[in-house]
Amino acid sequence: MHRPIITLTTDFGLKDPYVAEMKAVIMSICPDAVVVDVTHQVEKFNVTMGAYVLASAAPYFPGGTVHVAVVDPGVGTSRRGIIVHTKDACFVGPDNGVLGLATGNALEPKCIFRISNRKFILSKVSNTFHGRDVYVPAAAYLANGKLPSEFGPRMRGMVTPGFAKVVREKDMVVGEVIHVDDFGNVITNLSRRHLRHVQFGQTIDVKLKDTWLRFKFCRTYGEVELMKPLALIGGHDFLEISVNQGNAAEVFGVRSGNRVALCLS
Repeated sequence: MHRPIITLTTDFGLKDPYVAEMKAVIMSICPDAVVVDVTHQVEKFNVTMGAYVLASAAPYFPGGTVHVAVVDPGVGTSRRGIIVHTKDACFVGPDNGVLGLATGNALEPKCIFRISNRKFILSKVSNTFHGRDVYVPAAAYLANGKLPSEFGPRMRGMVTPGFAKVVREKDMVVGEVIHVDDFGNVITNLSRRHLRHVQFGQTIDVKLKDTWLRFKFCRTYGEVELMKPLALIGGHDFLEISVNQGNAAEVFGVRSGNRVALCLS
């Protein structure tokens, strides 16, 4: 029998005892669980980055994995704690958009439940550490075989973050930069389907912030000379603006949250 898997994605860092406390709670409820750290180095309070990292990693885990994501600047407020049950996995975290990209890409059906049954959270819940007191207990009970419907009422919807939306405006599609990786690649929320009209080797017009720029649309970074810019579909199927062995974010002065537009004409 396979051991249940629980993943953790947070902005807690590794200096403090927070991650260890979360793992201790998991082990006390579901000692057989395999706990995988996706990352604890999400930029502090950066829900967009947390959502991107989770959405990138989640598809590669076995079916039945329970994913916990805690990037939660609104901890202790009226925002809800939720479980999103998809065909392949359960996602646990605050209803603030951090689960939006991962579950938005998941195949239907998708059911959302509010975490309200106190049987499945710690007896004492702090106002500032729901990761330990609410989310990982819920994840551990899910890993033990509890059904998502046992945790609370079913909800009709969840927060859909702006960074998960792409809109059509005249002859262009408009989204935003959702992540800048350690190589300086500028990763947008535009996907391959937005470039169906473009063949590799052609050029595309992309507006970063307020400036229209032209990039060669490539399969790989090495298709342009060193330190030259390019556009490609990265390993997670999002449009990236890159510089071959350089830092595109620095070259173009771009950061997460900046507006990006793709000309369709």
